Amino acid sequence: MIKYRLICKNCGSTFDSWFAFSDEFEKLKKKKLLNCHICNSKKIQKSLMAPKSITKSQFEDSKKKIEKFKDINKKIKQYQSFIKKNFEYVGNNFAFEARSIHYDDKKGKKGIYGTASNNEIRELRDEGINAEIIPWVKDKNN
Repeated sequence: MIKYRLICKNCGSTFDSWFAFSDEFEKLKKKKLLNCHICNSKKIQKSLMAPKSITKSQFEDSKKKIEKFKDINKKIKQYQSFIKKNFEYVGNNFAFEARSIHYDDKKGKKGIYGTASNNEIRELRDEGINAEIIPWVKDKNN
């Protein structure tokens, strides 16, 4: 895939477009399949584009962000491991099970985890039931 900045010679508007191959632009232009999205003109040409380069500090910043992301990912996996060992998985029945524990006064029962929509979590909180949402990273090892 290659991206070109295109310019309409009729109205002067510019826009970017992706092509499967570098010569794909010329093929489509010959077949008159390229047109301006503003004025519908077929007078479309490629404009000069400079490749994007990054500075050393931008590169270092991106490396730091990647490391921070890895640290956060590792911490989330540690939380998940703790939750799996210490809580009961209830799947999509989380809201029902949470209400059951809360209203049937099963406070001594093992904690639960599972899946619930944002709306279900909001409703549980409105009812005074403590429920939290945490990010869940899929385990790629399985």
